[in-house]
Amino acid sequence: MRPTLPTLLATLLLLATLPVLAAPDAPADLIYRNGRVYTANARDEVAESIAIRAGRIVYVGGDAGAAAYAGAATRSVDLGGRSVMPGLIDGHMHPLEGGTSLLKCNLNYEAMTVPQFQARIQACLDATRPQEPDGWLEVVFWFQQSMLPSGVSTSSATLDALRTTRPVIVRSSFGHTVLANTKALALAKITRATPDPLGGHIAHDSAGELSGILEDAAFEVFDKLVPKPTPEQDIAAARAALAAIAKQGVTSFLDADAPAESMAAFSAVEKSGHLTARAHFAPPIAPTEAEHLKAAVTRVVAFRGRYDQGPIVATPRLTVRNAKLFLDGVIAGPSFTGAMLEPYHVNAGTEAAPNWQPGTSRGPDVYFPAAPLKEALIGLGRAGIDPHMHVDGDGAVRAALDAIESMRKALPGKDIRPGLAHCEIVAPSDYGRFAALKVFPVLSLQWGKPATDTVDGLRDPMGPERAGILEPSGLLAAKGATIAFGSDWPVDALDEWFALKVGVTRSNAPDAGPKYAGRLGADPGLTRLQALRAATIVAARELHEDDVTGSLESGKLADLIVLDHDPLKIPAEDIAAIKVLETVVGGRVVYDAPGFGK
Repeated sequence: MRPTLPTLLATLLLLATLPVLAAPDAPADLIYRNGRVYTANARDEVAESIAIRAGRIVYVGGDAGAAAYAGAATRSVDLGGRSVMPGLIDGHMHPLEGGTSLLKCNLNYEAMTVPQFQARIQACLDATRPQEPDGWLEVVFWFQQSMLPSGVSTSSATLDALRTTRPVIVRSSFGHTVLANTKALALAKITRATPDPLGGHIAHDSAGELSGILEDAAFEVFDKLVPKPTPEQDIAAARAALAAIAKQGVTSFLDADAPAESMAAFSAVEKSGHLTARAHFAPPIAPTEAEHLKAAVTRVVAFRGRYDQGPIVATPRLTVRNAKLFLDGVIAGPSFTGAMLEPYHVNAGTEAAPNWQPGTSRGPDVYFPAAPLKEALIGLGRAGIDPHMHVDGDGAVRAALDAIESMRKALPGKDIRPGLAHCEIVAPSDYGRFAALKVFPVLSLQWGKPATDTVDGLRDPMGPERAGILEPSGLLAAKGATIAFGSDWPVDALDEWFALKVGVTRSNAPDAGPKYAGRLGADPGLTRLQALRAATIVAARELHEDDVTGSLESGKLADLIVLDHDPLKIPAEDIAAIKVLETVVGGRVVYDAPGFGK
């Protein structure tokens, strides 16, 4: 079909707004042409071609202009109308844990009954029978909120029924709950009289006996008991993670709770020349360090001195310019460890005739008291370290914003870019504070849909008013907040395009069933451009790399992806099905889909 005159005029006008460069002094290494190049620049322009030389973009514009950059050795890719955009920047994930978990007993986030749950773990035990009688079994990717039927409970007895004498722990995919069998509890010396640790909870049944459920800091004791991976295994996990994220189109990431082992593993991969994404790390500062914050900040700065490789260049390297602080747990049931401003609701009726009313629990206290949290943020800011805080409940969000406000007053004019991860429930009176305080809400957009955790686990305990504003990405954006994206992998499966789809539609996958059909709550969701910018230029800004990545502009580093469909043009529901055909970091191809680019 021949283009219409209005279409031609619109295209010519768009291309006229792009930079006009002088004739190149050297050919490009790589040219993509005949496509739709979404730039994510300040005007969200779309071009036809992009040329790359020595790891940087040297031209963005029309096909005719790109031809001048072609030389005998230039690789020229005819996109055939396909889409190119900046590489995805994941502002909150746990890559070493994700890579390691791919190799463990894996429940794969699936909904299952208690017998199915037991059968899957028994199969792992049977497959590793030589480790009887005392070898630890660590099970991962348990979607606790999706156990069937809804509301069914599990306990140490669930695991004690398995045919084994081994200690077994099962880690919830949310990362805040562990289920342990009786042997594991005994080895950890946890009894019914063991007090809750700071920032954690040991659950008991109605008779006061241990239930086997441990929350947050309560299961840290297993870190000393379960054999740690060797450095060689960590390196293998880092490489597995890099391969997985390259396939998703991720070109930069923040390890949002980076242990020393993660920094060491990715550093080793970088030294071997196999680092395929820009790797940022946020070492944790634990609530137990509240009385020794100067030492904690000094420790983070020492990690920076050891692993940070300086300015961002074409070849991907490591940076350590963030610190992670947990302010609460998760708002979802059955944990309810998110710190809330108002109490969770409880069922004052019966299961057959429920009567949900405000209870007495607001969840735990914010893990860091106000004064130490303020001290921590000011100390980090002075050291040039950005705070990255886990905040799930609206009480934790407010505590974080209050501390950031104090930090801004103490350090006026300093370029500190705080990130508040998750923000699953935010008091409406706090929406505008994100923009006013220049705070990035770093949101796992895939959570903003009807699902077991948001419908079954939260609707009644939150009450109708709060349930209507869960996962407030669009509501925050409407008040001027600049939303950044973070997948939180492996808390969820690594599926960036499903997350971006949910960010726009607020809907689950069609096969989720009628119970989870429709949109979640009153939040309008993000526009397509807001969602794409959240995972590109805004996340780049969060990580202090927006001057060199996050958009496709002349002079910036060539971090880009080729897609099989245009996320700006296809039906919004189809964004979840987008496939990455090629991932390029600093001008180097780090992933090719089978059959593409050959």
